[in-house]
Amino acid sequence: MPLSLDRTDKALLDALQGNARLTVAELAERVSLTTSPCWRRVKNLEDSGLISGYQAILSPKALGYGVTAFVSIMMDTHSKEIARAFEQRLLNIPEIVACHNVSGRYDFLLEVVARDLESFGEFAREVLQTLPCVKEIYSSFSYKSVRPLRVIPVPA
Repeated sequence: MPLSLDRTDKALLDALQGNARLTVAELAERVSLTTSPCWRRVKNLEDSGLISGYQAILSPKALGYGVTAFVSIMMDTHSKEIARAFEQRLLNIPEIVACHNVSGRYDFLLEVVARDLESFGEFAREVLQTLPCVKEIYSSFSYKSVRPLRVIPVPA
């Protein structure tokens, strides 16, 4: 069940999603609090699990990744043990930047970055196709990212 949030908590969450580098003083000013109560509220949001961490948003293009692929994977076996082992293997592959266990024809949807199409092809052949219990792989490529930031809507 979601935590009960007041207007100030919601404003804090929105402000931090927009810029997690705000100082407590800047954040307090934005939500009309003094610094001590602001810090306590942010700490409570962290302790409750609503804020699960802070991270820098890197530019794939600036780092030399010109290709983003969405890879659907169908497994040939659906036991819990196989799925867990498969998920653990995926955690150790840095080119996979997101992974979802999904419903429908495929079992997993991966977001993968690669330098170019040739390096993606090598990655698919040498890494993805060698994973255990993979029956089928289907890849789609992103032309551009229309909404690159992952911002979770704060309920009204």
